[in-house]
Amino acid sequence: MYEQYYYGKMYRELIGELVAWKEKAGRKPLILRGARQVGKTWLLKEFGDKCYKKTYYVNFDNNATVKSIFEKDISPSGVIPNLELYLGEKIDAAESLLIFDEIQEVPRALTSLKYFCEDAPEYNIVCAGSLLGVALHEGTSFPVGKVEFLSLYPLSFTEYLRAVGKEQFAQLIADGNFDSIPSFKDIYIAALKSYYYIGGMPEVVADFAVNADYERAREIQKRILDAYEQDLSKHAPPQIIPRIRMIWNSIPAQISKENKKYIYGIIKEGARAKDFELALLWLCDCGLAHRINRVTAPRIPLKAYEDFKAFKLFILDIGLLSCMLSLSSATILNGNALFTDFKGALTEQYVAQQMAGMKGIDLFYWTNEKGSAEVDFIAAVFGEPIPVEVKAEINLRAKSLKTFREKYEPATSVRVSMADFRRDGDLVNLPLYAVAAFPKVINK
Repeated sequence: MYEQYYYGKMYRELIGELVAWKEKAGRKPLILRGARQVGKTWLLKEFGDKCYKKTYYVNFDNNATVKSIFEKDISPSGVIPNLELYLGEKIDAAESLLIFDEIQEVPRALTSLKYFCEDAPEYNIVCAGSLLGVALHEGTSFPVGKVEFLSLYPLSFTEYLRAVGKEQFAQLIADGNFDSIPSFKDIYIAALKSYYYIGGMPEVVADFAVNADYERAREIQKRILDAYEQDLSKHAPPQIIPRIRMIWNSIPAQISKENKKYIYGIIKEGARAKDFELALLWLCDCGLAHRINRVTAPRIPLKAYEDFKAFKLFILDIGLLSCMLSLSSATILNGNALFTDFKGALTEQYVAQQMAGMKGIDLFYWTNEKGSAEVDFIAAVFGEPIPVEVKAEINLRAKSLKTFREKYEPATSVRVSMADFRRDGDLVNLPLYAVAAFPKVINK
């Protein structure tokens, strides 16, 4: 549908949402959320280049001139003339895109979005914010109900396939074409192994698409991780920086456990939740970690049954996790090591990462009160709870899912594994490499 917005090899599926935002009546200023280095600025600039006659880019980070524009009158009639002076051009509201990057650095600019929504909706304003959630916890006057949100994550597996020249295979998954997909199973599995190592950070994928060099990719991942460490020192409150680092560095060990529930005692002996709550909130708000809470029962609304004391914690990208785990490139090339030796550490991370970017889906997980049965994920699909059991290999035995189905009788259950697609009544087996087809599968 949006082939005309295919940016070379680096196609991002969120472009469709941006185009829909541009074309709809009554649109509000848009904020694109996401961690640093997931491609927000690039995507917005490409969107502007393809869909508008003119794009104006304003970066708020360390920009005293722009900050001063918003210190007084933040109404459109006050802001626009000064922005035109700063940019050196007259802004055509209907034909131009205004990009405000790192908008959380100037809280009054965030507040001004309310007045653009109410008094000057003709302006096309999109904003990028990597620390937006952190800014909101510092008392920013936020324009509730006056802005729209989209979230950008690292490249999904299907986006990765397109980037490395396998567009037709990505399209089979996007179409849910399970008549043809099994014929190319070996290609999908090989690409999935590679994705487990490379991940979806745009800079890593772009380099690997050209050079096909795992060691180069690893060096870029290390630089990204170093940059995140520097961000901790630059942006986080000094008193919680050590605790943020402790949580961040403990995630690989937490994910590698058989029981993925986050345990503070792994950070250090005697650690308590209340000592790390703010640090955990900071990591999640800046997009570096995904927190998935337990639900006590799969009933609507699921949020009414959340157990905030029990949760799993994943990082933003599987490639960065493989780097933190120090997986060697040989692991990629030798048989099924990724789906055996490291299955606990990587497979749930992979599924969580793919589903986090799916529209209209919220993720939870379930255990019974005794802790003797656990379903890896409960996907709230527009409110409807669907259990998702994850298996790293072909083994389809899933006692916990069986227990869950017998007790709660869900309309649809999904088992993700390396086995081929099949549908047995209300139970769907979905191949790991085709997780992107989840919305199509459950809606049939």
